Amino acid sequence: SPAPTRAAHTRAHDNTPQLCSSEAMSSKEAKAKATKAEPASPALKYLTGFGSEFSSEALPGALPKTINPKKCPYGLYAEQLSGTSFTTPRVYNQRIWFYRILPSAKHKPYQKMEHKYLMADFSKAIATPERFRWKPFPLPKEKNVDFIQGLRTVGGSGSAETKTGFAVHIFTFNCSMGNRVFNNSDGDLLIVPQLGDMLITTECGKIALEPGEIAVIQRGHKFKVDISDNSPRRGYICEVFDGHFIIPDLGPIGANGLANPRDFEHPVASFENSDKVHVMVQKFLGSLFTAETDHSPFDVVAWHGNYVPYKYDLSTFVAVNSVTVDHMDPSIFTVLTCQTASPGVAAIDFVIFPPRMAVQKETFRPPYYHRNCMSEFMGNIKGKYDAKPDGFAPGAASLHSVMAGHGPDASTFEACSESKDDPPVQMNALAFMFESTYVMRLTDWALKSAPLDEEYTKCWDGLKNKFNPEKP
Repeated sequence: SPAPTRAAHTRAHDNTPQLCSSEAMSSKEAKAKATKAEPASPALKYLTGFGSEFSSEALPGALPKTINPKKCPYGLYAEQLSGTSFTTPRVYNQRIWFYRILPSAKHKPYQKMEHKYLMADFSKAIATPERFRWKPFPLPKEKNVDFIQGLRTVGGSGSAETKTGFAVHIFTFNCSMGNRVFNNSDGDLLIVPQLGDMLITTECGKIALEPGEIAVIQRGHKFKVDISDNSPRRGYICEVFDGHFIIPDLGPIGANGLANPRDFEHPVASFENSDKVHVMVQKFLGSLFTAETDHSPFDVVAWHGNYVPYKYDLSTFVAVNSVTVDHMDPSIFTVLTCQTASPGVAAIDFVIFPPRMAVQKETFRPPYYHRNCMSEFMGNIKGKYDAKPDGFAPGAASLHSVMAGHGPDASTFEACSESKDDPPVQMNALAFMFESTYVMRLTDWALKSAPLDEEYTKCWDGLKNKFNPEKP
């Protein structure tokens, strides 16, 4: 999807520092300011587009004229981060070049870090066809729980080692990461905040994120998550071990609709020139390792490439649906997909159920009863989900695995099937689904420690036999 490489888009975020901006700054002035941050700015700038070649520099002339010159401008080091193999066909190839103050190779040896709640190999996780719902995941009671400490794996499939499958995590935290930096070797992270905003600092720049938006941090990109107060945050993460997320083809929908490329936002270059000790936390095959650095890992002064973290505002999604009769398949609400080698079969589809109008006539409007060859993990960001308005609260989750029967609860079926008319209805909730061709196995934490709704399957007990062979 072509997009201007230097397009700028702004979105307000209070008290967000924009470091070392190059606007209206001479080369001499830039060199003088290279070691200190600019004043706080009320807005961040973004580059818009999807799958494009982008470039950004925080100091004028920091991007060299060739990729890997003998000497980079400002005494920087050139470093490439590869998101695909060198020989992946160009249409799928992803990489980014950083021009940074010190290369990533400079750090102390790794030390093992304990974290008993993460998993990246699901071969021995628990497989069950049962249908599950979790009540809203509890917020941390302890103080000073950061993003890394607050990660919990719910389940997944495959393994990071074979680069096949996915993992679903929950995060809850109440403090900033400070000098800790997260680097994930295992897969791309799709972050779905549900409660509270946050500031994600990446090597490419800063991303302001809040509920109703998502962010994707690809494998290998270092980042940290900070917050402006100590109130709790909560959200969901889908980690894909296979390839990378793309926007789905539109087929007969045409050239426009669903998630449009122009609405994806990528950070602009900013940097820190600091000699303070930072602790890099590396996730490698589900285990955590730490390594100290004597400088900030966020020291990238300029970059170019197509392997760039991004965010997306879900309110910009252009939903389509039937305007006559019948309930269309939820695939029409796919925002992002990561495909397997089989065409149309997804390792992960990220699907949303956004605010929208329902106008079908003589149609049962909630989701139909269903058994699926895919696994369906759902979460609720806000509002009441139409299939289960009284039981699926914001911050909760559910899992309907392969071929598990599911659908509206008994009271919803009665109310919607007996409705006397078909007025247009405004749906005001925002729920989502991670859908996968793989079977999702569950962790001990998900089944023994997380807040399982033990009464969930009873929601269908009230369904009655209404069959009357004498009355069509």
